[in-house]
Amino acid sequence: MTNAAPTLLRLSGVSKSYGAVQANIAIDLEVKSGSIHAVLGENGAGKSTLMKMIYGVEQPDGGHILWNGKRVHMARPSDAQALGIGMVFQHFSLFETLSVVQNVSLMVPGKLAELAKKIMELGEQFGLTVDPDAMVHRLSVGERQRVEIIRCLLLQPKLLILDEPTSVLPPQSVRLLFATLRSLQAQGMAILFISHKLDEIRELCDEATVLRGGEVTGRVDPRGHSASHLATLMIGREMPKLAVTKATPSNEVRLSLNGLNHPAISRFGTTLRAVNMELRSGQIIGIAGISGNGQQELAALISGETRCKQRDMITIMGQQAGILDPAQRRSLGFAFVPEERLGRGAVPEMSLADNSLLTAHRLGMLRGGFIRRQVERTFTKECIKEFDVRTPGPDAEAGSMSGGNLQKFILGREIMLDPKVMLVSQPTWGVDIGAATAIRRRLLDMRDEGAALLVISEELEELFEICDVLHVLHKGVLSAPLDAATTTAQDIGAYMIGAKT
Repeated sequence: MTNAAPTLLRLSGVSKSYGAVQANIAIDLEVKSGSIHAVLGENGAGKSTLMKMIYGVEQPDGGHILWNGKRVHMARPSDAQALGIGMVFQHFSLFETLSVVQNVSLMVPGKLAELAKKIMELGEQFGLTVDPDAMVHRLSVGERQRVEIIRCLLLQPKLLILDEPTSVLPPQSVRLLFATLRSLQAQGMAILFISHKLDEIRELCDEATVLRGGEVTGRVDPRGHSASHLATLMIGREMPKLAVTKATPSNEVRLSLNGLNHPAISRFGTTLRAVNMELRSGQIIGIAGISGNGQQELAALISGETRCKQRDMITIMGQQAGILDPAQRRSLGFAFVPEERLGRGAVPEMSLADNSLLTAHRLGMLRGGFIRRQVERTFTKECIKEFDVRTPGPDAEAGSMSGGNLQKFILGREIMLDPKVMLVSQPTWGVDIGAATAIRRRLLDMRDEGAALLVISEELEELFEICDVLHVLHKGVLSAPLDAATTTAQDIGAYMIGAKT
């Protein structure tokens, strides 16, 4: 990109409010053809709202949008698509009861057989492989992300908006995606890139607009700034360092997997084979692996969403739990944070207060079959305050929140249950650097207070930062335990591709 490149999109004084909450305040933004432009900011800074206005999901209260120098009004996403704007949302917009190719066909014209071929070709070309005939509800979060990206690329947009596109992609796929984006850039496509991974922004983007509190607070070339300086621009202060002390686990085994075998939960899933693991009080164990290698199946079995045929394959707090349902496992002191926030971690249409009820109802929220609203609201307010959830209050709908703030709420809700053992899947997916540090700090605090934590994550840096022991899941087989202090990222990578077992 050169400075002489024409301006494709210009926002002038664009503002948006939701009641008393000002999401965007007089935003000016300029995106040139052939540029990869980052939008930086904390969770709740207004990034997603801004992108939704560009894509026609929301309409601004003030200001105007220009496309190729002409003022435009996008009343709906189809208006934006007609101009040549495509968007991949952080919260997916797929129909779970349809197949991959059927979902694609809702936006991309063509016969299903032709579209299926294009999906496979594009997937192979860009490292975004997914079975066109797979039902969406059977896909992992990472696989759903791939579908969203492929569907958007098939529309051949002039401006591509990517909201956290790499959050659940393995490193190999990120490299291929970046190569793809650079190729698209060379062809003149403009890309708006939202990510909390600052090293990715420094590597990929040639411009960046910084938002804080709904306002533009800076415009920089991210290639000329360190990740720590970009973080400071985002949050308005220097980032605190995460001090990690060595764990002192007890001899008490709180979760054990004992020769866990289970067939794939779908014909596109992964069979688990003889999985063994022991998690002790005062310990964090991390499970690494490329998406689609059995993480989804393992989390479902441990949480009770899928039950074993044998009760002794899983023990929780010394109790054989393989055939217990999720509620029964929670009664033993188990808590679970799923990778899917909306639909599993929280109900989008329900308030935060009512979402608290889903797992915290044992804390005096029910009496005689009736909900004690005051207890429910008090718990929710405490969670909002304790975990710095940026929201108008307990009546806010879960679906209206940014991904990072919803994650803080769900994680906070589970931590406030004071669990003895907790499974957390993708704890900082789509979470800004400040919130990610805070989440990791809370997990370490839980460990130091004697809790046992199992963390499934595709963020190797995160696993090395907080875990005491690491395992790698590859094609349904769990590696032997690895000491996080002496194991290298290269070692983990070898296990991830099957070079080590």
